[in-house]
Amino acid sequence: MPKLTTSAPVLLVRDVKASADYFRDCCGFTYDKFWGDPPGFCMVWRDNLCIMLSQTDKHEKIVANWTVVDKMWDAYFWVDDADALHAELLNAGAKIDYGPCDQPYGCREFGIQDLDNHDIAFGQDLSVHPRPT
Repeated sequence: MPKLTTSAPVLLVRDVKASADYFRDCCGFTYDKFWGDPPGFCMVWRDNLCIMLSQTDKHEKIVANWTVVDKMWDAYFWVDDADALHAELLNAGAKIDYGPCDQPYGCREFGIQDLDNHDIAFGQDLSVHPRPT
């Protein structure tokens, strides 16, 4: 049976170059190219995970999920060490939305916001990756 190998949330952004640079400089992602002339699309990668960034001139159509459903993310990534990643992103200048906290659903997580106010969360499943004692 065919396997799914990764997923890629698509975020609408005002400025694809600035957004890609934010994810590179503040969140540890990489990218190698832009598509379009002028550029309007980019894929940023970290490990085996991708975020697709698509520029739109319809800025009023960019709506972060938390503006529709309270505390809802636009993307959620599972990680093996939320505290270490939080420290890395904080030191790199990412816009921290909320700091590491243990959630009732068994995750230690934190969230950031991108340049267009999308919320991206990083969660450590404590049943798989327990915190050091």
